[in-house]
Amino acid sequence: MAFETLIRQMTQAASRGDGNAVASCFTDDGVYHDVFYGSFRGQEIADLIENYFHRDGENFVWDIHQPVRQGDIGYARYVFSYDSRLPQARGRRGIFEGVAICHLQEDRITRYREVATAASGLYLLGFSAQSIHRFVKHDTENLLDRPETVGHIDRKSAGPS
Repeated sequence: MAFETLIRQMTQAASRGDGNAVASCFTDDGVYHDVFYGSFRGQEIADLIENYFHRDGENFVWDIHQPVRQGDIGYARYVFSYDSRLPQARGRRGIFEGVAICHLQEDRITRYREVATAASGLYLLGFSAQSIHRFVKHDTENLLDRPETVGHIDRKSAGPS
């Protein structure tokens, strides 16, 4: 299966709330790392879709743009939106742009993570500046914990004074 087909199959299943179809796009021990909810492995991925995504949102649209595959890694730019079900954001629509990074084994995903413009989506949902700050701080800590950022910044001096 082509990467473009796989990533569209996964995102369309997530949009309609079919957690098992999303999980079937992954290897049995595959990991989906969501920018908000964290990491889910194997069949837990179905739980992410059915009990987190669709608990907190509805009317999902997840468009994929320029998917490419290089060896065992696939990248796809996306625009993702939904109407919030959260009490503090009910009736608001969040829109997020990002890039999906998929490590692949044959025709399935072994590891999915994303880099997203989440702060703008949270702003559109009406989240407070303090909530957005906490999210950005957590996102920054995750970035600094990744091996590829070693040598870019002295972690002890990172962040506001």
